[in-house]
Amino acid sequence: MKKSFSGGNPGPGALWLLLAVVGIGVLYLFWFNSANREVEVLTYTKLLKEMDNKKIASIIVQDQYVQGKYVNNKTFSAYIAPTEMFWSTIKANNVDAEVYPAEKHSWGMYLFLSLLPFLILLIFFYFRQNQNNSGGGGAGKIFSVGKSKAKFFSPNTISVTFKDVAGVVEAKEDLRDIIEFLKNPQKFERLGAKIPRGILLSGAPGNGKTLLAKAVAGESSRPFFSISGSDFVEVFVGVGASRVRDLFAQAKKHSPCIIFIDEIDAVGRQRGIGLGGGNDEREQTLNQLLSEMDGFSTEAGAIIVLAATNRPDVLDKALLRPGRFDRIIEVPYPDLVSREEILNVHSKNVKLDPEVNLSKIARGTPGFSGADLENLINEAALLASKTGLLTVKIEQIEIARDKLMLGAERKTLIVSEKDKRMTAYHESGHTLLNVLLPSSDPLHKVTIVPRGRALGVSWSLPEMDKYSRSRSELEAKIVICMGGLISEKLIFNEQTTGASNDIEQATDIARSMVCRYGMSDLGPIDLNSIEEHPYLGRDIQKHKDFSESTAQKIDTEISKIIDGCLKKGQELLITNKDRLDLLATTLFDKETLYAKEVYELLNIEPREMHAFRPND
Repeated sequence: MKKSFSGGNPGPGALWLLLAVVGIGVLYLFWFNSANREVEVLTYTKLLKEMDNKKIASIIVQDQYVQGKYVNNKTFSAYIAPTEMFWSTIKANNVDAEVYPAEKHSWGMYLFLSLLPFLILLIFFYFRQNQNNSGGGGAGKIFSVGKSKAKFFSPNTISVTFKDVAGVVEAKEDLRDIIEFLKNPQKFERLGAKIPRGILLSGAPGNGKTLLAKAVAGESSRPFFSISGSDFVEVFVGVGASRVRDLFAQAKKHSPCIIFIDEIDAVGRQRGIGLGGGNDEREQTLNQLLSEMDGFSTEAGAIIVLAATNRPDVLDKALLRPGRFDRIIEVPYPDLVSREEILNVHSKNVKLDPEVNLSKIARGTPGFSGADLENLINEAALLASKTGLLTVKIEQIEIARDKLMLGAERKTLIVSEKDKRMTAYHESGHTLLNVLLPSSDPLHKVTIVPRGRALGVSWSLPEMDKYSRSRSELEAKIVICMGGLISEKLIFNEQTTGASNDIEQATDIARSMVCRYGMSDLGPIDLNSIEEHPYLGRDIQKHKDFSESTAQKIDTEISKIIDGCLKKGQELLITNKDRLDLLATTLFDKETLYAKEVYELLNIEPREMHAFRPND
């Protein structure tokens, strides 16, 4: 059962009370407005004159206050001195007069009516506070803004376990140590071992960090607190630090327990590097977090902090030191075996066709995260449901993967015959070089059906996961990238903008060969000027650590590599122009060709084929 730290359900009584008070307030405002409508105020002298002129029909006298009506029914008021002249004037002009005794004013009622609007506001805020408390998090509570927003999970209330987390074997093994310590601390303490105070899960989005945290909560059978890093900091000064104190105070009451902080980089970024600089609210919150995790009065082993981040490099060094986060567990992209396990988990409740081979699907999805694989299966199931199929077939999985990686088909896009023919030759240039070069990845398929922003695509996929590349493989990639450009110039003697992305990819590969991998005449020197991965790099601006003359040499080496690959691609396509024409013509007619069809059409013996479709 999930709980929040404070508050309770407001109940129907509070709602009726609020409605009653609002109703009274509305009646009061109506009465006040009606009682103070704009009327003519007469002086005492004018009142006497109007009565002498026979213009007044009636009056009501209460002490020194007079209300009355003209003959034409208009109203007026006046303050008088009730002298003998006043009463004689009334009698002389036959004015209908009513006299009432002076009213005893209730100062308590006046005070109540004056304070009523403020009471309505206070009751309204009280009701909103209770309503937010019942939502579990306390967001926007006016009286408890410094309270933690963490969600509390009682033991044995989370059903997710490590069986629901496929892959990430090493990460699960490290986390099992924490669970074992919480269940059996004597096993470790008898040898003097100390359990880590904090565990940091690091990895790209979608790799299962939050799912691992849920599994830890389900396996540990201990109280579990969950909060996002962004929930600590507010616009009010001191709120973040107060929420940290409140979180750990609540955790100490339930110790031993686990605190999970998702996206901890929102509060744990390195101090002093923000645009505002100085000691801002986020830094105060971080300082309090550091103190609570390993401060002067921290009790070892009572509270274990589990956190997740996409940006471990931006975290403050004081937060990452041993004693706070003792273990940093990398949650990488799943490998081939892990992808198959993940697909098995996510397809458990999906009716797959018997011909669907999850092992082949895993081989055809390198670089997919766990979230991507879950989305792949779900998209395929949605496609099968829309077409009325009883099971999900391999064709739906193929279409779903194309949609996720390349975008949906643009069926309404009208492409002229000239552009379609040029696209067919462009993609055929990529494809032919792909099947001719021995160091390239196996061809998967080629299509000229527009998808996303592309008019066509030639698609190759590695048969197995690759963690390093040789120089020949990188050069083959550049040659294939240039295949479309070479084909356009060879057949049409002109170049289109469709090659812009190919040129960008080729340049990036060549630059990496020179600056990162030492695959040039400059030798094995690191000349990289910008971090590659946005989730694993601190720098957001390019910087240069070499001279201008070295920069010119880098440009020369990059040009040399690209020119060499361009020349090699030209030679291959000129030599195999008949095959290029045959492939482009067939692709123009069929629009999509799979690897098996391409090899048979060109009469080329395949080196290895990407086994994704059952007929390949």
